[in-house]
Amino acid sequence: MSSRPGRAVRRALTAIVSVTALLALAACGATDTTPAADSVKKAADSPGLTAARQALAKYSKRPSTIPVTKPVGKQIPADKKIDFILCGVQSCKDLADFFTEAANQLGWEVELIPTQGTPESVQSAYEQALRDKPDAVVSSGFPRAVYAKQLAKLKQAGIPVIQSNADDVVGDGIELLNNGPKDVGVQGEMLASWVVSDSGAEANTVYFDLPVYTILKPVKDTFAAKYKEWCEGCALDTVDVPITAIGKDMPDRVVSYVRSHPKVTHIVFSLGLLNVGVPTALKTAGVTGKHIAVNVGDAQNYQYIDSGLSDGAMALNSHETAWLQADALARHFTGQSMDVDQKAVLPNMLITKDNLIATLKDFPLVEDYQEQFKALWGLN
Repeated sequence: MSSRPGRAVRRALTAIVSVTALLALAACGATDTTPAADSVKKAADSPGLTAARQALAKYSKRPSTIPVTKPVGKQIPADKKIDFILCGVQSCKDLADFFTEAANQLGWEVELIPTQGTPESVQSAYEQALRDKPDAVVSSGFPRAVYAKQLAKLKQAGIPVIQSNADDVVGDGIELLNNGPKDVGVQGEMLASWVVSDSGAEANTVYFDLPVYTILKPVKDTFAAKYKEWCEGCALDTVDVPITAIGKDMPDRVVSYVRSHPKVTHIVFSLGLLNVGVPTALKTAGVTGKHIAVNVGDAQNYQYIDSGLSDGAMALNSHETAWLQADALARHFTGQSMDVDQKAVLPNMLITKDNLIATLKDFPLVEDYQEQFKALWGLN
């Protein structure tokens, strides 16, 4: 857990500025030359705030194309069986559902294998996949260190493993990795661009992280780096929470924190599920004036944004990722390389009330992504 560097210094400086402002007002009256007015002008003119607003404008635009354009060009075999190993949270289940939709288009059967997000349950799921002997295994959320023994056996059996949203690298059994460590840092940049823009580079932020998912570390690190770059002198605290807090005491944790840190203006969550129940708990506790943004938004968080209980969400490319995985397997099953899918840059989008696409369910970023993928598969 990180702390707020220079907190005492900032308090002292704030006190000095306040006294100076009062003396100036007494001598000259309130004019545009007061320190307060100068501070606002400085923030408005700061390069950091300008850069944050430019980034936010870019990330707020809805993408229109999928990240691959090369047709498969061959007849894709049907009757393939795929095991999809879940990671223990809803976002992985959503990814599996979207993959199943793509697989159905190709005539493939998908078996969902649940886990509780613990190493033991993940290993057990991979053991089941070994017994199933599927044509491929798809999973999300955990690095190979958790299931290295099973991965080696799958590689020996010639069964490709496709990963996403995992702290890992391609090779030694993993044939494809999307939204890996080098890809997800942009999510932290997107969140930082919103916080800095929304606050006018005057934020005091707490970042709640879920360290059990190591793939979220690049998001946290990039958020901190861009926040520091764009919001000079702004306070930032990081709070680590366990996966068991989801759906249980997470709202109480947040309420307790903001009550003991009343100067906090912005709350950021490394995963949208951490925010479930929080806006209501804050309202019930009488805590107001806090602005909330989440990484990996979902239907619940989009409803919060629509009703004004929350403010921003990084919309993950789950639909596009799932169909890209199916595209990669289609190429694999036709004797082709998956390189085009590995090199693909998946879209992302920062959602606010101004560009909210839907609230009742998770939505694709590329509106007609299915038709675009089916065209590559020769299904249109």
